[in-house]
Amino acid sequence: MSCISTLFLVIVSRVGIVLWWLANPLSHNLPFTKWILPGGIVFPGWLWVVLGGIFLPWTMLAYLFVFPGGVVGYEWIILLAALLIDLAGHGGSYYHRNRLSRI
Repeated sequence: MSCISTLFLVIVSRVGIVLWWLANPLSHNLPFTKWILPGGIVFPGWLWVVLGGIFLPWTMLAYLFVFPGGVVGYEWIILLAALLIDLAGHGGSYYHRNRLSRI
């Protein structure tokens, strides 16, 4: 059952990003238009959406959810919880990397 729940968590976040983008594409581009990296490097907004959807999907969904009112107060807790969910998924896969070779 654990594999099914893990697969569900992985797929639902990415499907949610795609469905939300299909419903309202501006909601994905607007939050990332003014992101400037140190040194004045600017990436297009769609690139941030693709990278976020691949590497940190729950964090990106949480950011898109809290962005319209600005990220203030308790909304940082929502972002932190989403980031921990994403990092737990990456850390768990690293921990179990040799699991099949032991069988």
